[in-house]
Amino acid sequence: MSARDIKTYIEAARERYYRLILVVGPSGSGKTKLLLGLSADEGCPYINLGLALSERLLELPVRTRTLRTPDIVSELVEGTGSDTVLLDNTEILFEPSLHQDPLRLLQRLSRNLTIVASWNGRFEDKVLTYGQPGHPEAKSYHDVDALVYPLS
Repeated sequence: MSARDIKTYIEAARERYYRLILVVGPSGSGKTKLLLGLSADEGCPYINLGLALSERLLELPVRTRTLRTPDIVSELVEGTGSDTVLLDNTEILFEPSLHQDPLRLLQRLSRNLTIVASWNGRFEDKVLTYGQPGHPEAKSYHDVDALVYPLS
């Protein structure tokens, strides 16, 4: 599991409707290290989404954060000027008060550029999960329209 593997996924993603690659694994599995290595090797912009988005959301009234979140994420990504962007620490998208569908948001972003995003969860039997069942942030997706790169 290396940056070279992800580069192969990036090439394959360019031919897809959604140019989304999810690097999936539990906390501590090496997602950040992999993305930082890819950024250093290939010059792809790396965005710590948790930090960048939370800084921007703090400027907004609570009641407008839900509506502005997709626009802010889009501005952060498009502001790089790159056709391939690495997003890490995406857990903020699962914050219940933001009322977002993280996978759909990432898919929309990936229509015009390639997004490689970390996903703190699991991918088993074609089911992508985030969080534990019953937890307010838990999500589960079947038949994911993205390239999934699972880390163990």
